[in-house]
Amino acid sequence: MTPSTPSAGRPAKRRDPFFDNAKYLAIVLVAIGHSWEPLPGGGRIVEALYTVVYAFHMPVFIIVAGYFSRGFDLRRDRVWRLVTSLVVPYAVFEVAYTLFHRATKDGSFPFTPADPYWLLWFLPALFLWRLTTPFWQQVRWPVAVSLGVAALATMATGVGDDLQLQRVLQFLPFYVLGLNLEPRHFALVRRWSVRIAAVPVCLLALAVSYWAAPRMTTSWFFHRYSAHELGSPAWMGALMTLVLFGCALILSACFLAWVPGRRLWMTGLGAGTVYGYLLHGFVIRGAANLGWYDRASLATPLGEVAVTLAAATVVTLLCTRPVRRVMRYAVEPGMEWARRRNTPTAERA
Repeated sequence: MTPSTPSAGRPAKRRDPFFDNAKYLAIVLVAIGHSWEPLPGGGRIVEALYTVVYAFHMPVFIIVAGYFSRGFDLRRDRVWRLVTSLVVPYAVFEVAYTLFHRATKDGSFPFTPADPYWLLWFLPALFLWRLTTPFWQQVRWPVAVSLGVAALATMATGVGDDLQLQRVLQFLPFYVLGLNLEPRHFALVRRWSVRIAAVPVCLLALAVSYWAAPRMTTSWFFHRYSAHELGSPAWMGALMTLVLFGCALILSACFLAWVPGRRLWMTGLGAGTVYGYLLHGFVIRGAANLGWYDRASLATPLGEVAVTLAAATVVTLLCTRPVRRVMRYAVEPGMEWARRRNTPTAERA
C-alpha cells in the first residue's frame, strides 16, 4: 500500500517479489477485516479472527512503509513527490468519499478534511511520519523514544481528532521500527525454523482472541482512542501500548515468515495495493449504506465465508493493471504541470 519506491526518496530499481507479495496479502487482510465490520451478529469466531487480523495487518504495512522510507530526506524533489503521492490523493478521495456517502446514506454528511473519512487516515499519517524521518534517523534509541510518544498519546486526554492524531502517534513506533530494519532482519523471519514456529504461535493467538472476545473491546486495536475514552485508567494506556506493540511484532513476523519470496501470480498486484486500499472502501461502505448487509443469510457461517471471499476478490481486482491505468490520475498524479519549470526534477545531495 505504500507509494512506489521513488516517492519514498529512494532510486527506482528492480522490485523485490517478497515485499510485493507481502503487500498484496496484507491488503487482502485489510479488505477482509473491513468487510467483517458490518456483518450482522458476526459471532465469537468472527470476532476472534477480526481481533487477530487487526492486531497486525496495519502494523506490518506501516513497518514496510518505514523500511522503504529509509532514504527519505527533505530535498525539494522528494518533498514534491511526497505531496503529490499523499496530500493530493487524500484531498481527492476525501471529497469523493464525502460525496459518495451523501449519495448512498446521508445527504447532509459534512465535508471535514481535517477529520479523515474512515480508511483515509493512513495518507496524512504517512505524510507526517515521512516528514519526521530525518529526526528519527538522528535520535538515539529511536524505537524506544517513539514508544514513549505513543504511550503518552494513549494516556493523554487532550489529543484532538484532527487528522486522527491519536492514530498517527500510536502507530508511529511501527514506522520508526521499519526505518531501522535492514534486509538481514527480514531474512531472519523467513528461516524455516521461524516458519514452523509461526504455526503454533498463530493458533495460540486465535485461542487467546477467542477467549478474550467477550471480555475486552477490540477498539484497542484501532489505535484511535485514548485509555480514558475506552474507560480505562491512564496507566492502562501505557501498558496496552507495549503489549499491543509486542503482539503486533510477533504476528507480523509470523505473517512475513510465510510470505513467498519468489515471483508468483500475486507479485504484480503488490505494486497496486494503494489502489486496492483507497478504492475498496467504496464497495464495502456502499454495500453497508445500501442495506446489503441486512440480509439474514449473511449472519450464517456460509454467508460470512461468502463475504470474506467477495472482499478478497474485489480488492484483488482493484489492484490489477487496468484499474491502475484508469485511476492513476487520482491515486498517483504526477502533477508536473503544476511544477515550476526552473525546479530540477532530480537534485543532487
